Amino acid sequence: MFLRSLLAAGGLFAAVTAHAATDMPFALDWKFEGPSAPFFMAIDEGFFAESDLNVEITAGSGSLDAIPKVATGAFPVGFADINSLVRFLDQNPGAPVTAVMMVYDKPPFAIVGRKSLGVSAPADLEGKVLGAPPPDGAWAQFPIFAAETGIDVDAITVEPVGFPTREPMLAEGNVAAVTGFSFSSFLNLVRLGVPEDDISTILMADHGVDLYGNAIIVNTDFAQANPDAVKAFLAAVGKGWAAAISDPESATKSLMERNPAADAELEQRRLQLAIDANVVTEYTTANGMGGIDADRLANAIEQIRLTYEFQNEPDAGLYFTDTFLPEGGFALP
Repeated sequence: MFLRSLLAAGGLFAAVTAHAATDMPFALDWKFEGPSAPFFMAIDEGFFAESDLNVEITAGSGSLDAIPKVATGAFPVGFADINSLVRFLDQNPGAPVTAVMMVYDKPPFAIVGRKSLGVSAPADLEGKVLGAPPPDGAWAQFPIFAAETGIDVDAITVEPVGFPTREPMLAEGNVAAVTGFSFSSFLNLVRLGVPEDDISTILMADHGVDLYGNAIIVNTDFAQANPDAVKAFLAAVGKGWAAAISDPESATKSLMERNPAADAELEQRRLQLAIDANVVTEYTTANGMGGIDADRLANAIEQIRLTYEFQNEPDAGLYFTDTFLPEGGFALP
């Protein structure tokens, strides 16, 4: 009986360990703001837990921030600008990181200016002061935007600014425009008291920039060892975004639990701007969320080549894989 008890206990232990949750800490690109709400909603709705995933989300400090964190294995998954990933992999050949799910099908890279300071269109930047944080994802794409619009970069005074001072400097008139994510810079200016009808949002995607935006990235060594966990993680993210699109108010409540100092109304509006302009697009409506168009990615790489000298011949297969996505992507409401 004692031996049978030991065997039974051993079987119970094996069953428990077999179903132990997989830790998947997730590195965001930015602070806990509206567009990150769907990830928190996925936690609160149990979408990760139902697949035995233990997900803790960590804030970031810019579009480039998560890439080295995931490449070094400090985080198995992250959220980052795919164009910055292309450059990172060129500069760090063989780094174990790739994109596995596109989230911002239309990137939020933008020039946000003040009409009262003379900025309403790309050409208006000439002769003006442009504030740009060096680690900013939008600033990283500015040379492509300039090449596509034909503006004279030498006629623009670029002022390096910090993320915390970017919108305040524009609100105070110390710069005429800034680079940034459309939904963030626009609403930060509104919060600072700048009249909405004085704000011009120039989306780079509307002016010839054919790039993708932020994607879920993964450490490829982790993915090779844990393919089912990666698939389950992406499925939970897809559910989180679908739930947030259907009920942005509840998604914002999930965000506010992590950032109670935020303005709930403003963050819900920021989330809605991201949904409408960046996530729910003509492509994702027809093809589902998560995947990419191979021809568009190839064109994006050629646009990157306009302003960036590759050290190695670019290979689209290094930057994105749909291996962990379901056929047809994730349906949106």
